[in-house]
Amino acid sequence: MHADPLAGKPGLVHALAQVEGEVAAFFGGLSDAGFVHRVGDAWTPAEHLHHLNVSVSAVAKALGYPKLVPGLLFGRARQPSRTYAQVRHAYRAVLAGGGGASGRYVPPRVEAAPAEVPARRAELLARWARVNARLRAGVETWSDAQLDQLRLPHPLLGKLTVREMLFFTLYHNQHHIEAAQRRLPRLVPAR
Repeated sequence: MHADPLAGKPGLVHALAQVEGEVAAFFGGLSDAGFVHRVGDAWTPAEHLHHLNVSVSAVAKALGYPKLVPGLLFGRARQPSRTYAQVRHAYRAVLAGGGGASGRYVPPRVEAAPAEVPARRAELLARWARVNARLRAGVETWSDAQLDQLRLPHPLLGKLTVREMLFFTLYHNQHHIEAAQRRLPRLVPAR
């Protein structure tokens, strides 16, 4: 048994559901102007949510493959899974070194007309619910042992055990809430 409550599959599934709700509440609770507010070249909250949808969808897709596929493509783990804190630290170090999203993980820059914002937000939040349901369903098909034995590729962190990828996903979702929040105090208050 793992000492860390996130290390066991039930704890992971619970934490994934919790952070899914936090993301939906944060992005769903912004004003229309706040949802698409841009500060310089930084992503808007809408773009952060698009990025999270793409990222979580990729992990959910990988978890849906037969277990043989990741084993053949990415190999088996040669060491135990790192903890949530260790994965978070490794990711922060990569970001501090200049790492960032690239390729399909960079959201398209969308300048939505004010009348289009509610529909855009509803579309992104509906997709968020769908990809997270797929993610949690995918996790349920893996045993705790398999989460530590098989690996998946991460564009910045290299090959991670499936458990480490889920730890990354948890932190990554929170990271993007925080990134969007940092720019909100600059908004003009809603009327």
